[in-house]
Amino acid sequence: MGNALWLADVLRGPGLKVAEQPGWKLRGHAPMGTVKGVLLHHTAGPRTGNMPSLGVVTNGRPDLAGPLCNLALGRDGTWYVVSAGLAYHAGRGAWQGVTAGNSQMIGVEAENDGVGEPWPDVQMDAYARGCAAILTHIGAGPIMAAGHKEYALPKGRKIDPTFDMPAFRLRVASLMNGAAVKAPIPKADAQKRPTLRRGSSGEDVRVLQLVLGTKVDDKFGPGTEAALRAWQRAHGLAVADGICGPSTWAAIDGLKAAA
Repeated sequence: MGNALWLADVLRGPGLKVAEQPGWKLRGHAPMGTVKGVLLHHTAGPRTGNMPSLGVVTNGRPDLAGPLCNLALGRDGTWYVVSAGLAYHAGRGAWQGVTAGNSQMIGVEAENDGVGEPWPDVQMDAYARGCAAILTHIGAGPIMAAGHKEYALPKGRKIDPTFDMPAFRLRVASLMNGAAVKAPIPKADAQKRPTLRRGSSGEDVRVLQLVLGTKVDDKFGPGTEAALRAWQRAHGLAVADGICGPSTWAAIDGLKAAA
């Protein structure tokens, strides 16, 4: 028993984007119990923005004190680590013998309006990879990735998440049986320039910030990430994920060569 202080490191293992929220290691209504699975939700929040519900899931609502999840998942696949302790997300329910959802399941609030908004591929890929990494870490099988709609009692009380859970678990199982720990983006390019993402720092970040024309402070924070996503979209990269990996470094090289 104790806080799930391993969350950020476990999610970084498969190369996912992770944004640690201030105070997350100490946030929670009580210590976690033995973690046995992951409980999947959607926010039912605004349809615009990457993670507009972050404040609510962190601080709560007038009728329910925060934190309301352990992890939040943005539309661009960024994992926001909200709380290492118990969060109020589950309510009454049961899944595979687990009835204490708040203390025994990691609660994930993924940004989606819940009324027909399509789920972006980059978000679904991150959702599956993140669940696979967590389940591998705790020694649980894919069946322990449960939708709130499956867990909640009485049946029909919840509809989240809106995607098909059996199909999602097959995707998680495939990752766990294959290469769930394999980074989808290499750690460096052929010139040994490191892949940069939120939390990176140093001279390579400075180089990137100069290219982007954003604030130069050698620290890859949310401002640099937003500027990079805009740059990637403007220069036609297939994925505007806010990560500077081999494809983005190559695009930067091409821009310099054409200048």
